[in-house]
Amino acid sequence: MSQQPDAILDATGLNCPEPVMMLHNKVRDLPAGGLLKVIATDPSTRRDIPKFCVFLGHELLDQSEEAGTYLYWIRKKAD
Repeated sequence: MSQQPDAILDATGLNCPEPVMMLHNKVRDLPAGGLLKVIATDPSTRRDIPKFCVFLGHELLDQSEEAGTYLYWIRKKAD
């Protein structure tokens, strides 16, 4: 995505459940509608982050994987 994120969460090197726990805290600090870029290396985030978004009502705009690094673009739900 070419859009500038409001915040970046670098969870590189962390394993489940740490990336999702950090994501929960980071999203809480974003304004409604804010854009968050998440960088992770744990393959379980491919399952956990989409479920997190569905469960809490945030929008997963994009996810990709390149050379063992997983990128996620999340739009925080409007309050």
